[in-house]
Amino acid sequence: MNMMNLQTRVQQTASRAACGVADQHATCSRQAVVTPVVRISDRRACRQGSAQRGGIIGGSRARTVVVRASGLPSPFPKKDARLVLEDGSVWKATAFGASGTQIGEVVFNTSLSGYQEIMTDPSYKGQFVAFTCPHIGNVGINLEDMESTQCHLGAIIVRDLSCVVSNYRSKLTLDAYCKKENVIGLANLDTRALTKVLRETGCLVGVVTTDTTKTDAELVAMTKSWTIVGKDLLSVVSCTEPYEWGKGTSEEWEFNGRVKSSKGPYHVVAYDFGIKTNILRRLASFGCKITVVPATYPAADVLKMNPDGVFFSNGPGDPSAAPYAVDNAKFILGKKPVFGICMGHQVLGQAFGGKTFKLKFGHHGGNHPIRYVPTGRVEISAQNHNFAVDPDTLPAGVEVTHVNLNDGTCAGMVYPAMKAMTIQYHPEASPGPHDADICFEQFIDMMKAEKA
Repeated sequence: MNMMNLQTRVQQTASRAACGVADQHATCSRQAVVTPVVRISDRRACRQGSAQRGGIIGGSRARTVVVRASGLPSPFPKKDARLVLEDGSVWKATAFGASGTQIGEVVFNTSLSGYQEIMTDPSYKGQFVAFTCPHIGNVGINLEDMESTQCHLGAIIVRDLSCVVSNYRSKLTLDAYCKKENVIGLANLDTRALTKVLRETGCLVGVVTTDTTKTDAELVAMTKSWTIVGKDLLSVVSCTEPYEWGKGTSEEWEFNGRVKSSKGPYHVVAYDFGIKTNILRRLASFGCKITVVPATYPAADVLKMNPDGVFFSNGPGDPSAAPYAVDNAKFILGKKPVFGICMGHQVLGQAFGGKTFKLKFGHHGGNHPIRYVPTGRVEISAQNHNFAVDPDTLPAGVEVTHVNLNDGTCAGMVYPAMKAMTIQYHPEASPGPHDADICFEQFIDMMKAEKA
């Protein structure tokens, strides 16, 4: 083979390799991919190089081929954004979604699916979510699975942002949705390493930014000026006026065969601390007519509606920073059957006379094991909370019914004398798991017994 033919074959091979890189990365990086220049040394250079290394020269001897790529732009995504944590660490990433600078508490979520539901869960107000699942965005965003009318988290952090969306219900890419909701996204960040830091250190305040004019030191200083502890975020995400809800789970998506036999004409007033749509769906599926009221709505006005039961919803922030919610719960306890989920669990725990405390890194994910103490049954649960009820502070008469098997924290309570039940996690979880959907049946049974 002569030198000209060899040069042509090497150039063709390099061109094909570069095109493969372009196909895989050009969409994400939005950068033009240019084929690297391949240069092959002349015969004299080959001889000199071979001689210096003791190589063999001659017609039947090997020739040294020197291949060098020119200094052209990399086809891989540019890291043009930063996550700066209060511990001083700087994490470089590729920006998607909105531009700007945001501050919040960084948490990790271990769910393998349902990123759209997580993003639209009001309980994430004031937080940045890092997904441990490495591949996010592959099913896009649809219009049916929203847990609220907007995206509440401050930023989304992923290892790999999918370049391809493949789902028949998808209407937007994750990138387009984040732009629409003015949410900053970070991709190409080592979320495994970040999760290990948060697991060992605990939740950290962070700043995400696409602003190159801000120094790392300035961003670290910003993180030290903010905390989620003591923040009342319930009134921020709550509705402003009461409204009625009556749309249950559609037959196509109904997974509980006992729903029809449990149905009844029950009127439930639901306190909106950041209520998720699927909670409302599940209550309505069991035959409840629901009146949703703002977080600050007076308990006396709730009782004037003469409901069959009162529900306290999930929500963001520090439960001890919302004394008005605790006071309302105290006023209602014992008068009507009550059920609390997540923030509602913590509010009712305080109303019982107990105290709450902040967890090291919280519980966020769709795979937490829970033991139902009365029977020993184990449920796999979806969780999203940073605070927990201290069972040692609860008065006599309150029974801890559910225990988190990861760390032994209180995950559910009943207070028979006060007609109250609570669950720390999400029995309505969408897309799942649905092990704990029986909680809604138990609430229905409480209201049924009260009416009887």
